[in-house]
Amino acid sequence: MFRRRHKHLLLKFFSMFSVVRGYNILMVVVAQYVTAVYILAHEKPVREVVFDLNLFMLVLASSATIAGGYIINNFYDSEKDLINRPQKSMLDRLISQNVKLSFYFVLNLLAVIMASYVSFKAVIFFALYIFAIWFYSHKLKKLPFVGNLTSAVLTITPFFAIFMYYQNFEHVIFVHATYLFLIISMRELTKDLENIPGDLVQNYKTIPVVYGERYSKIMLTVLAMLTFVPAYFLLTRYKIGEMYFFFYFTMFLLSVFLVLLWNSESTKHYLILHNILKFIIFSGVFSVLLIDVDLVLNRLF
Repeated sequence: MFRRRHKHLLLKFFSMFSVVRGYNILMVVVAQYVTAVYILAHEKPVREVVFDLNLFMLVLASSATIAGGYIINNFYDSEKDLINRPQKSMLDRLISQNVKLSFYFVLNLLAVIMASYVSFKAVIFFALYIFAIWFYSHKLKKLPFVGNLTSAVLTITPFFAIFMYYQNFEHVIFVHATYLFLIISMRELTKDLENIPGDLVQNYKTIPVVYGERYSKIMLTVLAMLTFVPAYFLLTRYKIGEMYFFFYFTMFLLSVFLVLLWNSESTKHYLILHNILKFIIFSGVFSVLLIDVDLVLNRLF
């Protein structure tokens, strides 16, 4: 009986971890700190940045808001996910909708409280961010173009929190942000291709549903080509150290992506493409350390 109860609690934990996409939140936390240490506050000692309580509160507020966003998104997409992700959906359903909504409100309240430690402006920022996530999940995600654009903006919004905190307006930061925005936009459109069956049943007016797969592939091709613009500027106009390896490697990956894209016809194929883009985003976070390897080693050791 004791073991059964522990097993039940463990399943509940994994269910909630799945709902809030704990692995994604951990990735955002790492990305925010890496960005703060090596880009936004690169002139400050690592210890000062890492142990900055205001930054810590902003990162926690971001994590709580994102977790709440995944919960409300899961709430609205529960029927669609039964079609597109049946196995994950069965795990997610171990937690009742009432419990999920309770967690949603608690997480958003905690986010506002943590933001209040930093400043009133931070409170306004996260209050608007929370509302924007809810409005996207409730209305905007069902609309073509608007839903994709909003999703991409919301994904990079947590970085604006620390960007505004450090008030660093170097041009190179905006070029990096543009590259990230384009890759995330590609990921969102690829997800729409992957989710066509559920979107059709639930009447989601996504780009693939409204305009078809061929039009979506053309858009993805254009977005992929556009990523070469910020990559070119980063490689030729700015000092990015050994990070040039990342951009040359991603150019190769995006070329492979396009070849596979035009030969993709099933959900399984689109899932592979989605994972390629996720890998680019994941590797991009850690490639920031390559901007100045000597500086990284000196500041860490």
